[in-house]
Amino acid sequence: MTVNPTVRSRLEAQGFCGLDDKTLAELGPWMRWTYTLGTLVTLIGVVLTSPVVLWVLAAITSVGIFLPFHPFDLLYNYGMRFLTRTGPFPNSGPQRHFVFVVATVWLMTTGWAFYIGADIVGITLGFLLILVGGLASTTNFCIPSFIYNTVVGRRSAPAERSA
Repeated sequence: MTVNPTVRSRLEAQGFCGLDDKTLAELGPWMRWTYTLGTLVTLIGVVLTSPVVLWVLAAITSVGIFLPFHPFDLLYNYGMRFLTRTGPFPNSGPQRHFVFVVATVWLMTTGWAFYIGADIVGITLGFLLILVGGLASTTNFCIPSFIYNTVVGRRSAPAERSA
């Protein structure tokens, strides 16, 4: 089974390297899962101008900085994948850890803006974050991963698969 080279390139840019065509074809459509859930929760937080929603999401996202996966990956790996009959997500590479650092800081800052009553700043930051997350959710193109790869270089080691 052949995988679209653009999809492969964009997922490898996120640090998911060394996956064979069969695995990538199976998981490729689902690799947007975490970005999509995060973007939806961000949208809720921004629409409600809720610092609490954004800070809770920041706390959840920050876990992905230190573990080889994002907590939303667990929802897929231990739930959704059994419905889709697909394998587990591979572990996060350094690019994805960087994404979680950026997202955590961005969510905390957006929540703080709402907390201090700077709603225009919060809405602007939130809207931009929703655009970045929406881009990754719909096209697999991840701007923070692109920045990481430009500054540090692309990861070339194969990604291991989680449970």
